[in-house]
Amino acid sequence: MGRDILGSAQTGTGKTASFTLPLIDILASGRAKARMPRSLILAPTRELAAQVAESFEKFSTNHNMSMALLIGGVSFSDQEAALNKGVDVLIATPGRLMDHFERGKVLLQDVKILVIDEADRMLDMGFIPDVERIVSKIPVMRQTLFFSATLSDEIHKIGSKFVMNPKIIEVSKPASTADTVSQRLIWTDTRKKRDVLRDLLRTETVQNAVIFCNRKRDISTLLSSLQRHKFNVAALHGDMTQSARLAALKDFKEGTVPLLIASDVAARGLDIPLVSHVFNFDVPTNAEDYVHRIGRTGRAGRTGSAFTIGATSDDKRYIEAIEKLIGISIALHDPNNKSQDKTAKSDKPVEQNDTPETAEVETGKSENKSPATNASANNASVKPRRGKKPPQATDAPANQSTGQATGQATSKSAAEAPSQTSADTPDTADKKEGARNKYGEKRPPEWKGTSFKDSDHIPAFLK
Repeated sequence: MGRDILGSAQTGTGKTASFTLPLIDILASGRAKARMPRSLILAPTRELAAQVAESFEKFSTNHNMSMALLIGGVSFSDQEAALNKGVDVLIATPGRLMDHFERGKVLLQDVKILVIDEADRMLDMGFIPDVERIVSKIPVMRQTLFFSATLSDEIHKIGSKFVMNPKIIEVSKPASTADTVSQRLIWTDTRKKRDVLRDLLRTETVQNAVIFCNRKRDISTLLSSLQRHKFNVAALHGDMTQSARLAALKDFKEGTVPLLIASDVAARGLDIPLVSHVFNFDVPTNAEDYVHRIGRTGRAGRTGSAFTIGATSDDKRYIEAIEKLIGISIALHDPNNKSQDKTAKSDKPVEQNDTPETAEVETGKSENKSPATNASANNASVKPRRGKKPPQATDAPANQSTGQATGQATSKSAAEAPSQTSADTPDTADKKEGARNKYGEKRPPEWKGTSFKDSDHIPAFLK
């Protein structure tokens, strides 16, 4: 039995092969018993587990070994049938494995080798308690391989629960990005993000690309937008059924669909060959997610390009955190493929109050303004009657004569203002036909030309 391993390497360096090949060699001799797997590989997502299973089938072609895949969205009966035959390698997500265990369909006392893959993702998704329960059912005398894209202090602390006197192997420095990936940054307005993305898709030599969004609802919106513009695109996120997720991945891998819009469920561990581009339609809020996203391209020595579209002041903070983590500045994108200095002030985003949630707000509506501000804007938009200037705001009461107001005004504009009737004073100017109130709504017709001064009756509450 080998020594425990605590391993870390940047994405695309072959962590899956690093434990799959030795596993096949170790398990080459021996025979599996019904419902008692000889080894266990835990993965955080269905897609990653399916990918490990695919790699195992490829590497074990010349070996007589059995394998079972336990993931959600698939029939229990088929998985139970595979377990009853006995498997050498069991690949599973924590949730589905616990379901089978609680039903008595799988026993873990014969597991000799335990592999915990993408442990940092396990932590992010809240699977560590489930992993601890599973490990408690496995014999203490085993070999444990604990893999993570990064080895932070927290990961070290968690790993110490599962490994004993491990050999620490780090292929590269933590949170580093591959040199084979060209990284570019684009600043734009929130409402123009989709235009920028479409321009990039048309101008860049895109063979296939993964487009990342932060929210599942934004994936649906972007999917509809790109389809309207005749792009061949599919979606991948956690709310899809397993069959739909597998179908989207299959179409993308085979080249039937060249563009895949995904959430971070696709960022970790997925080996999708020949991805030429990665587009961060939304800047990831977690700096480490950026590393995993752009790691979908430039894999296995190939070159790739990664573009990030920023639009808000929050995005600026996220970018700063990303650059601090990866240790380099992301160059600003130039359509002529010329590098630009990121520190150029003119290329910084204009401070905006829009957030991703308000990206779809109609252009006619004001955002993040007080009612008073809106009122000023609306009053300014009222067209004056022919031959007259717009009413000038003064500090004088509405019933005061123009001459009196002029005597008290200090501004030149007020002093030079022509004489106005009381109907044109600021208090009554907004009652003209077509005028708007402070909320931007038109006055009803009965307000036209109405003035309490012209009425014989004044309501009691105004006396």
